Amino acid sequence: MTTTNGIFITLEGGDGAGKTTHLMKLADKLREMGKEVVIVREPGGTRIGEKIRNILLDNENDEMTARTELFLYEAARSQIVAEVIKPALDKGKVVLCDRFFDSTVCYQGYGRGLDVDEIKKANLFTTDGLKPDRTVIIFTDTVENSIYRATKNDGADRIEAEGEAFQKKVWNGFLELAKQEPGRIRLVNLQPTKDETFKLVFDAVQDLF
Repeated sequence: MTTTNGIFITLEGGDGAGKTTHLMKLADKLREMGKEVVIVREPGGTRIGEKIRNILLDNENDEMTARTELFLYEAARSQIVAEVIKPALDKGKVVLCDRFFDSTVCYQGYGRGLDVDEIKKANLFTTDGLKPDRTVIIFTDTVENSIYRATKNDGADRIEAEGEAFQKKVWNGFLELAKQEPGRIRLVNLQPTKDETFKLVFDAVQDLF
């Protein structure tokens, strides 16, 4: 799938890496530059997607299998691509997405142990071939710090509660993806201040504009 004028950017990383904060800062910066920006998140972003999100993150659903989890993420993604992302790109807007299909590869593939190649095929089927123009992966210094950042205010959801060993597998997955697709994916290490980190995030996408 191709679009004519829009730009699609996704922010990824382990839990607690600050994706949402820097996505909002990026949106503000681009609007200052005169860009029309649409912000979405995964899973969620649509009426159906938000219902799926609640199922996925509910700690009571601990009997959920890895494949069920995968298909629910893909279902939410299919809905938001068709309902929000694709129409916005076709109108020439910039779409910023808090997580996208790279998270599915890393969490359900590297984390859960499902076949990575099969997940990649499912991702492209779900999006009808749509891929981000640029993906920025933000990393904290340690997995322990990442988990602390993610859970310090509201506690852990079902995915965050998987623990350190699971999160390390996820992080390794993101690093592997960055090696596989250096043209699309940029790595940004979390800096001592938000402004320092954001500078690196903006530098990672600036060439698109």
